[in-house]
Amino acid sequence: MRVHIADHPLVTHKLSVLRDKATPSPVFRQLTEELMTLLAYEATRGVRVADCEVETPVTTTRGVKIADPKPLVVPILRAGLGMLEGMTKLVPTAEVGFVGIVRNEETLKPTTYAERLPDNLAGRQCFVLDPMLATGGSLAAAIKFLFDRGADDVTAVCLLGTPEGVQAIDALVGDRDVSLVLGAMDERLNEKGYIVPGLGDAGDRLYGTAG
Repeated sequence: MRVHIADHPLVTHKLSVLRDKATPSPVFRQLTEELMTLLAYEATRGVRVADCEVETPVTTTRGVKIADPKPLVVPILRAGLGMLEGMTKLVPTAEVGFVGIVRNEETLKPTTYAERLPDNLAGRQCFVLDPMLATGGSLAAAIKFLFDRGADDVTAVCLLGTPEGVQAIDALVGDRDVSLVLGAMDERLNEKGYIVPGLGDAGDRLYGTAG
């Protein structure tokens, strides 16, 4: 598995504002979208393209276009929805699927409760969006879901990750073609499975339901 941690002052700045507990939901949503676009730039470095011919105002030249089948973007519900627009702004021709996964707060184990994906993902590049890579359970379940459907190339994009989460994903994927793009690698998980220092519950903060 390939791991890329963004090293850019704009990413660090925007993450710093996200971490602030005083940041209101509208600003949190806007920054999440902006961060996703920055991370998507890194995540799509290996996107598949095909040669094409382009007619400029002066002459004809060669270029590239996004290859078929088009990439599939898969936000993990619900928090991954906050990252979706930032990704599709960069790759508007991508198709979108959804996986709903909830974590049991006692066992910390993931449960899949919904999915809307093509039955056959053979030959598809898939981009999974999940703000927080904490224990790795939800993301691992989503990646396994995609491979079970035939995907052969999966890139996961997270705003924050932990060493424990990265280890969990690495143990799952083995030698399969998986990349992990993180905005930052945080210190650790606490006893409740939350990222430290983290930014709290991303879904609650995105949609204004934080207590």
